[in-house]
Amino acid sequence: MAKKAKEKGTKRDAGEAAVEASCDLEGPAQPPATPGFAGMVDAVRTSRYLQVLLLLTLLGAFLRLYQLGTASLWLDEASTLTFARRSLVEIWGSLSGGEFNPPLFYWAEHAMLALGESELVLRLIPALLGILTIPVFYLIGTELKDRNTGILAAALLAFSPFQIYYSQEARAYAPMLFFYSLAFWFFLRLLRTWSRRDALLFGILAAAAFWTHFYAFVPVLALLLFALGLKAGEMARDLRKAIPLGISLAAFVLLCLPLIYHAVQLFLARTGGAPAFGVQGIETITQTFVQISGFSGILAWVFLALFIVGVAALWPRDRVKALLLVFALAFPLLLSVFLSYRMPMVPRYLIYLLAAFLPGVALALRPLCPFVRSRNLVYGAIVLALVINLPVLVPYYTTPQKDDWRGLSQELAGSAGAGDLVVALPGYLRQPLSYYYRNETAGTLVYGFSRVGDIEALVAAYPGRGIWFVVTGDIQAADPQGQVVPWLGQHTRVVWRDANGGIILLKYSG
Repeated sequence: MAKKAKEKGTKRDAGEAAVEASCDLEGPAQPPATPGFAGMVDAVRTSRYLQVLLLLTLLGAFLRLYQLGTASLWLDEASTLTFARRSLVEIWGSLSGGEFNPPLFYWAEHAMLALGESELVLRLIPALLGILTIPVFYLIGTELKDRNTGILAAALLAFSPFQIYYSQEARAYAPMLFFYSLAFWFFLRLLRTWSRRDALLFGILAAAAFWTHFYAFVPVLALLLFALGLKAGEMARDLRKAIPLGISLAAFVLLCLPLIYHAVQLFLARTGGAPAFGVQGIETITQTFVQISGFSGILAWVFLALFIVGVAALWPRDRVKALLLVFALAFPLLLSVFLSYRMPMVPRYLIYLLAAFLPGVALALRPLCPFVRSRNLVYGAIVLALVINLPVLVPYYTTPQKDDWRGLSQELAGSAGAGDLVVALPGYLRQPLSYYYRNETAGTLVYGFSRVGDIEALVAAYPGRGIWFVVTGDIQAADPQGQVVPWLGQHTRVVWRDANGGIILLKYSG
């Protein structure tokens, strides 16, 4: 009886595999016939999956490089340039000065300045790493389930407005996602092989993500806790089973050791008072899902439903990976909700969630195979991944998305005369302002303040001078008492406003 039941189960599994294979773009993957570059070329020539992946990567490259230098730098990007202009030692020293970003990205941008200081040069590293993340998602999806999952995960990322946006920004978010995605792939491999090699590479790449952005510590911690919980029983029975996890932890800690002290000090500083900006509470979760799903509330619900379907479909065959996807999503979100009451929290800090979320969404493709039984299901899903994002992608490339500091500079150059005063509110807005506006040429004086007392002292010191105020919403964070905005309402008039309304130019009217 047992033998017959086993044979029956084997036949049923074989039948299900045959049904699922009917959606595949090709037969089972074959090892490359020749090693090296020639083998890679031959693999692409003979594999439909690799051909589609190459096409997706090229399309993704176009979307991330197109108009890369068109938009003007906004405040945070100008801040990147400020740090990149410093020496390598000074960049490292900025941690002691309170800069809440690790130095790796700034060091890379420092090297890029050899090519110039244009918007395109400053955004090139995030764009290139954003492109390279596309094939990494294919690897993640393939390791999770199969090549169909991998190719759809790559497509979802290739056309993701959220990832495209931050691939075109001179900040560390796209680089952090690249390193964390590679680390996540090696972690998936580690769960399957429990090999020291995969453990070491996971630790190294997790450290690279942390060196890129401090908040990468949260998903890395989630993965380490998951592995510990999964293997605790085995490790208790045989300590040798703990070696791979120990290698991962040791590699991460040793490589991050120079940063840990600074990270702790900066974390204590950030959580020492109420956050001045960002989202809080449950809004941390809702806004994050809306943005990572393509800045769409409707897609957020659709993607979340597909993620649940994908995890449910994976559960009977691989409960460990199904639990991992849920934990890799839930742990950072819940911790971020808690931290949002103590430190600034914005969805872009959680960009790493894409590494678990989009492949989880892609898992929902397999349950449809018994109903379609055609490779057109895969092709259709890829096309759909593009179509559903077009309503966001089209206006992204056709309408301004960032604060127009270039336009402000042109307005100031045509309006402010020699001897006039230009005041940035708050003061750190002088970074993007000075990138475009040359007050030496115009003969104006530029100041930066955040308090009403400083503004009034300046007005009193220069009676009769024309005074121009450059203001953004940042003034609300820099002036929590709320004194500057009412003062401006009484003493200035609006002269110019950028297309997004993010920058306002006012003139002192007495």
